[in-house]
Amino acid sequence: MEYTLEVIPLPVSDVDRAKEFYRDKLGFHVDIDTEVMPGMRIVQLTPPGSGCSIALADTLWDTMDGPTPAPGSYQGLQLCVADAKAAHAELTARGLDVSEPVAHAPQDGGTFMYFKDPDGNGWAIQEYTVRAKTPLREAIVSAP
Repeated sequence: MEYTLEVIPLPVSDVDRAKEFYRDKLGFHVDIDTEVMPGMRIVQLTPPGSGCSIALADTLWDTMDGPTPAPGSYQGLQLCVADAKAAHAELTARGLDVSEPVAHAPQDGGTFMYFKDPDGNGWAIQEYTVRAKTPLREAIVSAP
């Protein structure tokens, strides 16, 4: 049995503002923008090349057990790219306020840059140059 992580609900205060941010600043594809049941609108967006999406909704949390996370309370969400400098150039050209890439460690996977969405949800972008030649699934399976 395979279990794939495909959707992460993201707490935001304004679905339209968040949709615009993720679509226009990050280039995420809008997969769904619809009312899935009376009073519950879902906006699902997917990063280019990703098998996992984010879901924005204002009443989604009402359908789940447990506490409702506050907008901006998610930290450490992570995207991966094959070339951090190229990604930085693309994102800053789109108007994203993203930090310069920093090499925290010399090995592949040690370079990161950071940004926050309009609510303060914190993201990292990690460079894995191996991704330019090897698809993610193959890189994970063949890793020592």
